[in-house]
Amino acid sequence: MDVCVYCGSSPGARPEYTEAAVELGRGLARRGWGLVYGGASVGLMGTVADAALAGGAVAVGVLPRPLGSKELAHPRLTELVIVGSMHERKAEMVRRSDGFVVLPGGFGTLDETFEALTWAQLGIHDKPIALLNVVGYFDPLLAWMDRAVEDRLLRPQHRDMILVSDDVEEILDALVAYDPPTTAKWLDLDQA
Repeated sequence: MDVCVYCGSSPGARPEYTEAAVELGRGLARRGWGLVYGGASVGLMGTVADAALAGGAVAVGVLPRPLGSKELAHPRLTELVIVGSMHERKAEMVRRSDGFVVLPGGFGTLDETFEALTWAQLGIHDKPIALLNVVGYFDPLLAWMDRAVEDRLLRPQHRDMILVSDDVEEILDALVAYDPPTTAKWLDLDQA
């Protein structure tokens, strides 16, 4: 299984974020799974890649050419894919992955996460998407989603697509056990 990890290019203010990134990278390696991520050597991105690589995992980074000077490419990746835009980055990461785990991050992390969720909602893919809810980081986001369901702006079955836990092993087990909702596929990912 190849797991796409969305996370911050900053380590954040809490040591628990870094600890979770290390644990996730190690967990992927222990299972013999590959890592697909944004390709940077900095922040939580670099931390999860370092841990996965140290454990012997294959690590593929996808880095847009325009970010090359801002997000330094990780020098030890199994493969670094350079793409032309953020849209190409997201599409390539989805194409190469069997599931997604989201660690704390900012706008970019949420952009990637919500595109993957929207594509799942529309039936473009049926891959599991999990939030690793480190020290309750995603609690406000989950509350917003629950409000969207309550206000009938989001269907309960789409809210239920999101796997949530604060435990790495539980998240990784959930990726394997995921049973996607029945949704008609209307667009091939290669055309997205």
